[in-house]
Amino acid sequence: MRSFLGSYQFVSFLFLYLYSQAYISSCFTSSMQRPTWSHNEGQALLLFKQTLFIDYTASLLCNSNYGSPTNSFPKTDSWKEDSDFCLWDGVTCDGVTDHVIGLDLSCSWLYGTIPSNSTLFLLQHLKRLNLAFNNFGESKISAKFGQFPNLTHLNLSSSFFSGQVPSEISYLSKLVSLDLSTFSLPPVGEQEPFQELMLETTTLKRLAQNFSEVEELFLAGIDMCSVDAVHLVNLSSSLTSLSLDDCGLNGTISDRIFQFPNLKLLKLGNNPELVVYLPKSNGSSALEVLDLKQTILVGELSDSIRGLKSLKSLNVASCDLNGSIPASLVNLSQIVVLELSDNKFSGWIPASLANLTQLQHLDASYNELEGTIPHYANGFSKLVTLFLPSNLLNGTIPPWVFKLPSLQLLSLANNRLTGHISEFRSKSLSIIYLKNNMLQGHIPSSIFQLVNLTVLDLSLNNFSGIVELDMFSQLQNLESLDLSLNSLSLSSENHVDYTLTKLQSLSLSSCNLSEFPNFLRGSKVLKFLDLSKNRIQGQIPKWMWKVGKESLLHLYLDHNFLTGHLQFPWRNVVILYLQSNLFQGVLPIPPVRTSFFSIANNYMTGEIPSLICMVSSLKIVDVSHNNLSGKIPSCLLNFSQNLLVLDLRANNFHGAIPKSIVEPCSLENLNFHGNQIEGLLPGSLANCRNLQVLDLGKNKFTGTFPNWLETLPMLQVLVLSSNKFHGVVNNSRARLLFPKLRVLDLSNNDFVGPFPACYIENLKAMANLTDSRSSSKYVEGSRSYDYSVVLTIKGQEVELVKVLTIFTSMDLSNNYFQGVIPEVIGKLNSLIGLNLSHNNFFGHIPPSIGNLINLEWLDLSSNKFIGNIPQELVNLTFLVILNLSKNQLVGSIPQGKQFNTFENSSYEGNVGLCGFPLSKACNEIGMQKPTIAMKESGIGFGWKVVLMGYGCGLIFGLTGGYLIFQTGKPKWIINLVEGKQLQRGKRSRK
Repeated sequence: MRSFLGSYQFVSFLFLYLYSQAYISSCFTSSMQRPTWSHNEGQALLLFKQTLFIDYTASLLCNSNYGSPTNSFPKTDSWKEDSDFCLWDGVTCDGVTDHVIGLDLSCSWLYGTIPSNSTLFLLQHLKRLNLAFNNFGESKISAKFGQFPNLTHLNLSSSFFSGQVPSEISYLSKLVSLDLSTFSLPPVGEQEPFQELMLETTTLKRLAQNFSEVEELFLAGIDMCSVDAVHLVNLSSSLTSLSLDDCGLNGTISDRIFQFPNLKLLKLGNNPELVVYLPKSNGSSALEVLDLKQTILVGELSDSIRGLKSLKSLNVASCDLNGSIPASLVNLSQIVVLELSDNKFSGWIPASLANLTQLQHLDASYNELEGTIPHYANGFSKLVTLFLPSNLLNGTIPPWVFKLPSLQLLSLANNRLTGHISEFRSKSLSIIYLKNNMLQGHIPSSIFQLVNLTVLDLSLNNFSGIVELDMFSQLQNLESLDLSLNSLSLSSENHVDYTLTKLQSLSLSSCNLSEFPNFLRGSKVLKFLDLSKNRIQGQIPKWMWKVGKESLLHLYLDHNFLTGHLQFPWRNVVILYLQSNLFQGVLPIPPVRTSFFSIANNYMTGEIPSLICMVSSLKIVDVSHNNLSGKIPSCLLNFSQNLLVLDLRANNFHGAIPKSIVEPCSLENLNFHGNQIEGLLPGSLANCRNLQVLDLGKNKFTGTFPNWLETLPMLQVLVLSSNKFHGVVNNSRARLLFPKLRVLDLSNNDFVGPFPACYIENLKAMANLTDSRSSSKYVEGSRSYDYSVVLTIKGQEVELVKVLTIFTSMDLSNNYFQGVIPEVIGKLNSLIGLNLSHNNFFGHIPPSIGNLINLEWLDLSSNKFIGNIPQELVNLTFLVILNLSKNQLVGSIPQGKQFNTFENSSYEGNVGLCGFPLSKACNEIGMQKPTIAMKESGIGFGWKVVLMGYGCGLIFGLTGGYLIFQTGKPKWIINLVEGKQLQRGKRSRK
């Protein structure tokens, strides 16, 4: 019996053992071999992987400012055929069925397209699909995306899809979250702009109808310009997040959108044609994030925000709001981000804002806020960003601003703040902008202990004192430093050996600097360097040629005392501003990417090398005021379609202008003034349809007047003075003649014939001056390049800068014009200067000249005018210079206003004239003496007027500064060229 029982126990044990082993084996096998359907899903994933490329640039947006910064990496690299696909990066499987239910390939460097036959669409059990932040080559979103029956979350954002959003997306009836937002990087160079994703009204209606369970809808950046915003209120009331910013929406959204009971995030910003009706204050809302930036708001903001007590972020920037900042903001006790910038808010900053204890970001920049910054005793303990630039704030900066414990960014730039600044106690500060105020005193020493500082801009203030450059040695995180345009003196006497390795931008213009800052040694990331208007002398140190060799883009060394020969080792530099130094030697060739090249006012010699034409990116070339010579290279006017400005004035160039100037010609400013260029003006210049300034004065050009210039639609300044042009000027039959011309200088030539009256009717700019500041200069980097021309005014060469903005003149002097001056000249009522001297004009002075009410100088001398001086000229109340000498005028000189300030020289050589200021009284030739009534009315003159005239004579006559005076008018900027008198070589007139 015992043996039987023993045998039975043994058999039972053996059976259990074998069964357990079989079970374990089957379990192990099942774990190694997925069911057939599961195996097929793995194969589908591998095939999907094979249709795409891996390119890290496809996911650059992951680390940009557009989305939440995410570390990108190629997740599909872990997908291997001999491994368990449920363990692959980005893949989630169901724990029971092993079906793929989640696929997250966001930021995975994927590049390619997803066609409708992609194996991706075989994953029918997917619940979550995320392909965000890749680059799918602007392919269309396939309708197959609407055939995932179980999908609850779909994210295709920022992956460069284009075309229409398919209506089939609305078939995803279980969808809880849909993100199709598009954020694209701006195109670089000649790269084509990104093709947008679009959503039509019919698709939106279907989404509203079928998405009954949707909670999150992110459509930012999609082109919805064809959608009427009124349909948005029909979206599911279960929405918690709705993002429609930058969609081109138009129409109106009623306040019903604010009544969605679960809505926590609402973004409608950057839709400038969208009208949003603000809600009333009654009731409460669950809203936590509200972005209405750059929309049209209807209703009272102060009332609307009373009920938004859960609000954490409010953005109403660029909404054209005015009045005071709403006091009801104090009710937003949970507010963290408050954006009020770019509106018209006025008045004082409310002191009650300090009660917003959770506030971290305050931006009220670009408004009209005035008064002083409130002196808060406490508050703002969590403030990270205080952004108040470009307002009208005045007074001193209260000390609490510099003590905020969490403050990282402080900007009070472009205000009217005065006084000293306190010591900095906010050790967390990383960015400080205080530029363009009236702050004064020494820079606090504590600023050099802010070890987290990355940006410091104190430029355009009145800071004074000596700043030792070694004090910056502790600021090793500094990326941008600007101390320009103060009254500082920077010293490097201690020569502490250190390098600011992270420095990308350095601006120390007008800082009394005498040498290159030593902390630049070894810098490899410097992009912007401005050391202009200092006292740096001698040669550029050898170590400087290695600074930013690959990174430097902008270099400003102008207005120093630098010497020696130049070289340009910076391969990628875009702007080279080296003018007004003592450089010498042959002209160096700028690097191939340079667009702005100015080496004016130096001592460069030799010819312009033709290799400069290899730099096709050049837009502005200014080599004026040097000792360059030789012929102008034949390629110089044709080498670049980008060339806007070519300034060769004040050199020794000779020969002719290259004849062939082909289209397209982008030239806007061509200045050859003061050379020895000869020959005919090539008619191919007519191809330069954008030409605004043509200054060929003081050369040896010949030929007749170039009539083809008349039809250049943009020409505003034409200077042909001091050449050998001849013939009649007004023989053109063209209809539109010089429609925008403001400055015409034909002086010192051999032109003949009558006054070119045919131009008067067409000189619209001289008849009705409009400001053209936008076209008078080029902005490159932090600098502007202003137009300037050289004109001859009363025998003196004068350089006028910004001439297109505020200057109009006509100079036909020193020619052989003859005949009468037509009355129609009185239509040019924007003229500031008129010089017709040294010609053969005769007849009476037209009374209509009295209509030129802006005239500041008038020279009709050395002609054959007869008769009286028109009484209408007394109306020229801005007239500073009058020269009617050497004519045949008779009668009484008009009295009153500006005529009481002119001296004898204005009238000499007219034996028939009498009256003040001449010694010949009019009664000596039978004229009436001034009566008491005449004296009182200002027609006569007395000692008081004589003294006024004497004083004005001292100011305007003896000092030679007659062009700079206070008239209440705008004044042009005048630089006298070395104070030299122009040798005009007056011709004798019979």
